[in-house]
Amino acid sequence: MKRSEINQIIKEMEALAAKNGFHLPPFCHWTPEEWKEKGHEYDEIRDNMLGWDITDFGRGDFNTCGFGLITLRNGNQHNPKYKKVYAEKLLFMRDGMMAPMHFHWFKSEDIINRGGGTLQIKIYQDDGAGGLSDEDVVINADGRSYAAPAGSYVTLHPGESVTLWPHQYHEFHAVPGTGSILIGEVSQCNDDNTDNRFYEPAGRFPEIEEDEAPYRLLCNEYPPAEEEKSFLLD
Repeated sequence: MKRSEINQIIKEMEALAAKNGFHLPPFCHWTPEEWKEKGHEYDEIRDNMLGWDITDFGRGDFNTCGFGLITLRNGNQHNPKYKKVYAEKLLFMRDGMMAPMHFHWFKSEDIINRGGGTLQIKIYQDDGAGGLSDEDVVINADGRSYAAPAGSYVTLHPGESVTLWPHQYHEFHAVPGTGSILIGEVSQCNDDNTDNRFYEPAGRFPEIEEDEAPYRLLCNEYPPAEEEKSFLLD
C-alpha cells in the first residue's frame, strides 16, 4: 500500500469517529515526531500493538477489501507483565468493502456496529479440517440465540451486535449504498500473529511504498524507547 493511501484512510476513520461521538485515546493522535520522545512508560502501547493498523489483506485494493483498525486496549498472552484478559478495537470499512473469511482459534468477540452504514457478516462453522461446515450455525445477537443455515448473513444496523465464537468463520461486508461503517470489537486478548485462520491465504501487515511522510505511525512502526542516559558529575 502507498503511505498516502494509509494516511487518507486514517483521516477518514478519524472523521467518522468524530462524527459518531467516539473519542479516541491520546496515543492515537501522536505524530511520528512525538513518538520519538515517548519513553518506557508507554511500553504497553508498543508491546501490545495498540494504535493504528491498516490492512488490505495482501490484495492491493483497499476500496474492495480491507480494514482500518485501532487497537484501543489489549492484554498479552505471551508476556505476564500485562494482566488484561480482554481487548477492544475500532474498525473502519468504506461503503461496499469486504473483509475475507476467517476464524480465531481461541478468541471470542462481540462485533458492534458503532455508526454509519449497515454491516453484514456471513457465518459458517469450521468443519474441523479448516473448511466450511454445512451444519447450522448458532447465532448470538443482542441477547437472542437462534440456529441459522450455514452461510447465513447477520445484518447489523448502528447499535446492533453479534457474538463470534472460536472456530466460527466470519466474513464482513459493508452494504453498498449505506455509507462507511465504524465497527466496534470487544474480545478476549487479541493476537493477530497466531490466532487468525483465513479460509483462503491472506496477508496481514502490508508492505508500504513511502510516497509521502506518515501522518500517524502504525502499531508495528513505533520507535523503541531510548534508554535513560546517566550523567556522572565530576
